[in-house]
Amino acid sequence: MKILVTGGVGFIGSHTVVELFNAGFEPVIIDNLYNSSRDVLVGIKKITGQDFPFYEVDCNDISQVREIFEKEKFDGVIHFAAYKAVGESVDEPLKYYENNILSLLILLKVMKEFAVDKFVFSSSCTVYGQPDSIPVTELTPRQPATSPYGNTKAIAEDIIRDHVHAAPNLKAISLRYFNPIGAHETALIGELPNGVPSNLVPFITQTAAGLRKSLTVFGSDYDTPDGTCIRDFIHVVDLAKAHLKALILLQEQTTPNYYDVFNVGTGKGYTVLDLIKTFEEVNGVKLNYSIGPRREGDVEKIYAQSDKVNNVMKWTPEKTMSDALRDAWNWQKKLTNLQ
Repeated sequence: MKILVTGGVGFIGSHTVVELFNAGFEPVIIDNLYNSSRDVLVGIKKITGQDFPFYEVDCNDISQVREIFEKEKFDGVIHFAAYKAVGESVDEPLKYYENNILSLLILLKVMKEFAVDKFVFSSSCTVYGQPDSIPVTELTPRQPATSPYGNTKAIAEDIIRDHVHAAPNLKAISLRYFNPIGAHETALIGELPNGVPSNLVPFITQTAAGLRKSLTVFGSDYDTPDGTCIRDFIHVVDLAKAHLKALILLQEQTTPNYYDVFNVGTGKGYTVLDLIKTFEEVNGVKLNYSIGPRREGDVEKIYAQSDKVNNVMKWTPEKTMSDALRDAWNWQKKLTNLQ
C-alpha cells in the first residue's frame, strides 16, 4: 500500500515513515522543510536502507500536490504537515489558520479527485482545551481551544467529519496526540527544531548539552502536586506505530462514511518537574532550570483515557517515559558530538 506522508521529514512524520516501511507499506514524503532538514532523510536511509520518494513541496500548492498524486497513485494519506508552536500561534494566529486549514482543504480536494479513500489526520489533545475532568476520553466535550494552534486542530476535525459524510468512499481517522517525546533508538532521527525549541524535551536536551544557558519552567502555581503543568508524555515511536494501526483499521473498515477519533496517549499524567527529574536520573545529568511565569495558551493538566485506542485499534504503548528521555538525550549527544 503506497502512503503519502505530508510533513514526513518532521519529528513524528520521519519516525512514521520508518515504521511504515518496517510494516511493509510504501511511504512517499512531501515536506517543504519549513521546520525540518534534509539531513533527516539521511537518517531514515541509514535506518531502513531505502531512499523513499521525496518531494520538497508545500501542501498549500495545489498544482504541485496534484502532480504528485498523478504520478504516485496513492492508496492513503497521513497528514502531519502543519505549524505547531502554541506560543507562536498566539502571536501569529492568521499564519496558523491560513497554513493549517488551507493545506487540509487542498489535500482533501485532491484526494477526492484521485479517489484516494484512506486518510489519517494528525490532531491533538489541545482540542479538549482545559477539560473539566481528567483523564479525557473521546467523549469528553471539546472546550474552546486555549491557542489558535489548538483551534486549527478542532476546525480541521470538523472539516474532515463533514467531508466524510459527503464523500461516502472516504474513510478517515483523527488521532488526538498527547505529548510526543523521545527519538529513534538508533539516535539517527529525532526532534530537530529550527531555532529555539518550542517543545519541552528538546529545550531540556539542548540545555543539558550547553546549547542553552537554562531552562524556564512556565508556572509553578497550577493546581497540581508540584504546581507545574501535567501532561501525558508518549514515546514518538509508539505514536508512529499508532498510525499503522489506524491505516489497518481503515483498510478493514466496510462502513460507509466512516470517521472516528482516537486519543493516543499512555493514560498517565506527569508534571513538568517529574519529567525534568526523570531526565536527570536516567541520564546522570543535572539541569540548570528556573521557574518563570505562566505561558499564555498552556493547559493546566491533561492526560488520556486510552481504552478506545487499546481496544478498537489494538494499539498499546511499548516504551516508558524513561526510555523516551534516554533516547532523546542520545539523539542530542549525537547531534552535538558529546560522549
